[in-house]
Amino acid sequence: MDQSMRGFVDQLADAGELVEVSTPIAADYELSALIGLFDRGPAVRASDVTGSPMPVVGNLLNSRERLARAVGCDVADLLDELTAAVAARTPVEMVTDAPAQQVVLPAQSVWEQVIAPRWFERDSGGYVTAGLILAHDPVSGMRNASYARVKPLTATTGFIGIAPNHHLTALSRSAGPEGLPVALAFGVHPAIQLASCTYLALGDDELEHAAHLLGEKVRVVRATTSDVLVPADAEVVVEGRIFADRTVHEGLVNEYHGMYEDYGDGCTLEITAVTRRSDATMQVILPGLGSEHSYIAGVPIAAGIKHALRGMGCRIVDVAVTHAGGGRVDVVVSIDGARPGVARRIIMGAFAAVSMVKQVTVVDADVDVWDDVHVHWARTSRMRWDRDLVRIDAVATDRNVPMQEGGTVTKVGMDATVKSGDRAVGPQLAVPPATVTLAVRDGLPAELAKQLAPALVLHGSLTGGSL
Repeated sequence: MDQSMRGFVDQLADAGELVEVSTPIAADYELSALIGLFDRGPAVRASDVTGSPMPVVGNLLNSRERLARAVGCDVADLLDELTAAVAARTPVEMVTDAPAQQVVLPAQSVWEQVIAPRWFERDSGGYVTAGLILAHDPVSGMRNASYARVKPLTATTGFIGIAPNHHLTALSRSAGPEGLPVALAFGVHPAIQLASCTYLALGDDELEHAAHLLGEKVRVVRATTSDVLVPADAEVVVEGRIFADRTVHEGLVNEYHGMYEDYGDGCTLEITAVTRRSDATMQVILPGLGSEHSYIAGVPIAAGIKHALRGMGCRIVDVAVTHAGGGRVDVVVSIDGARPGVARRIIMGAFAAVSMVKQVTVVDADVDVWDDVHVHWARTSRMRWDRDLVRIDAVATDRNVPMQEGGTVTKVGMDATVKSGDRAVGPQLAVPPATVTLAVRDGLPAELAKQLAPALVLHGSLTGGSL
């Protein structure tokens, strides 16, 4: 199997979920506008992007359905597949002849090969957003795969934005004045991208965990200028070193919550080489509150939270990290079989699992956690605010959490589960019989079945949530 993104792009094309754009598109702002226009729809491939010697694709992983397709499972099984990947480790497979190194270019060609679009009008510069960063600490032997934004500075350097608590930051600091060897890989298989967004321990190699999602070992090749191992089938690879002691002020940058931040100083990335396929395609991810940016982070975080909550004394049915929260800070958990007080325990457990999480809603198993309307219905219909609201002030949090001040934020939990005695008539949502709903669905012509978009009134009528 080709472990690049190209097979997945072909799948989307065959399914009618890829639009081809041949008109000239400027890298600055126009590419952002183009992908934004299709944000919740098909993937986009633009063949004529100013400054790019290769076609550009984006919007690949902008829904749970796309993520599930990428790893070959049903949507209902996606979180469990990701959780299993966190628990499974398979050594990578070393190769010496790699498509990613068909063309080897000097460092000076980096920004001629890799476009860094200006995405939003107040950004301090253009940014590379879809580069999977592979790192190798020569001292400890630790490897890491993760994402971070990169802004071009000079012909062979760039600013790299890494949070202070990021594993890549820890490795960069330990590397000292020699710098941390890294490589940015573009266009790897979506399963590898997803695995690299999971929350693992420092020193765990995400590529070893990606094998579970791929169904085979990740093939890697040694970089041409360091011992970093890069996915052999990547479309484009940028090799370099991160210098934590060469700080650069970034200025304004868009963040996952859809607003701007000014984080101050960051590290310098010094480019050492560029390699690529002879027929490479560049991948980009619309940053900010873009759907792909949200889901590619939020779904792996949801899997980690579900795994962390497994011992809370009830069945964890599903976990959503919502798009409204940028795929980071807003969590919804559905539970079954909980005794009184367990919902509050779930809230505390979610806060502890991921420091960025700012608000948590706990609902019953009959609520679809991925449907904002259904969740809000549970809050308005099954909560008493004087009893079911949990508020914790001055909690230490990450710098990128909206409304944090001085490194702390108020966190809120909402217990929107049914409590005995709240309603004399009952708390259930009024729905048609499940057997009738399923019979009607199964009796529809195939062309109509493809257009199903069930309303809230049907969600509770089917086992496992919505249609």
